[in-house]
Amino acid sequence: MVPNPTTSPATDTKKPLPNQLQDSSKSQRSRPPAPNRLKLTYDIVILMAISIDLFFISIDAILMSNFSNNVANWLTISEQLSWYQITLHDPLRTAGGFFTIFLITELLVRWAIAIKEQVYYRWFFFPFVHWYEVLGCFPQLRALRLFRAVVIGRRLYQLGYQVLPQPWIRRIRFYIDLLLEELSDRVILTTINNYKQQLTDPEMRQSLIESTIARNREDIEAAILSLLRQEVAPQLQKLAGKSNASSTIASAVGHAIQDGLANTPELRRYLRLIPIAGSLIESQLQHIGHSIGENVVYSLNARLLDDERIDALMIAIAHGIAHINTSNAALETLLSNIIADSLNEFEAQIKVQQWKHRDMLNL
Repeated sequence: MVPNPTTSPATDTKKPLPNQLQDSSKSQRSRPPAPNRLKLTYDIVILMAISIDLFFISIDAILMSNFSNNVANWLTISEQLSWYQITLHDPLRTAGGFFTIFLITELLVRWAIAIKEQVYYRWFFFPFVHWYEVLGCFPQLRALRLFRAVVIGRRLYQLGYQVLPQPWIRRIRFYIDLLLEELSDRVILTTINNYKQQLTDPEMRQSLIESTIARNREDIEAAILSLLRQEVAPQLQKLAGKSNASSTIASAVGHAIQDGLANTPELRRYLRLIPIAGSLIESQLQHIGHSIGENVVYSLNARLLDDERIDALMIAIAHGIAHINTSNAALETLLSNIIADSLNEFEAQIKVQQWKHRDMLNL
């Protein structure tokens, strides 16, 4: 028997569309887990209780002060204030004491739960992590109990709730960044000024230069060697060939030998003893001397300025510069000026108040 297509289970079951599956998965992901919501509700209740407790403590402190007595006398309500001080003051203090005991008990219970669940690496980490709650148990430091609002706000943010309007958050972040920037700038500028004062001492400056060069001697040698290989070695290699510079040197040497032969009176006197061919031999000898001078220069360049000798020369020069005596007055002056200029540039950059360039303030 063939089943009726209209009553087939396959047709009765409606498959959800892909978009519906995505929407349902998104809603499931956006829904906060139940344990976190329960913990958040408990924290909110505690926060409300702390706020009420702090409110009554503040009111009690104000009404029990001499300022309130003076104001009550001026407003002719001394009887009402006396009634509060006699009737309600002690019960409020007693209630505040019970609430402090409750907070201590609650803190100890949460500490025990943290130890049982091994929330922290060591069991005694809990009071250090929750230091504001521990200190808030003391009556004189009740204001620290408000720090739990920060923890509650963080949990709300982790659960996807909008704790504060976004413009408020941006404004708060702006002023926090402003405060941190100004504090850090003051610290850095003070450090730079103290460092500059230390550099005025010759012994301190010399010690700084020596220690700096000693720590970076290998890097200094590598940098100098790289510059020599990049800039000086190609110029020396050009001298090995018949480049313009090499030809100029060779021609100068050739002319020097030619002038030396021409200015040798003994040679000219002996050549003049040869009839007819003496002057011709003298001219050819000067030409040969010029060619010998050029060839000697080219030969010396080819032998002395090959790649291996040039690289060995660059290594020796870089090593010598890196191990230079730091007590040299010119070197000390140069490095001191470089350090001072660097500190001045850094100080000028620190003095730029970046928060003024934000869009939060229309300056």
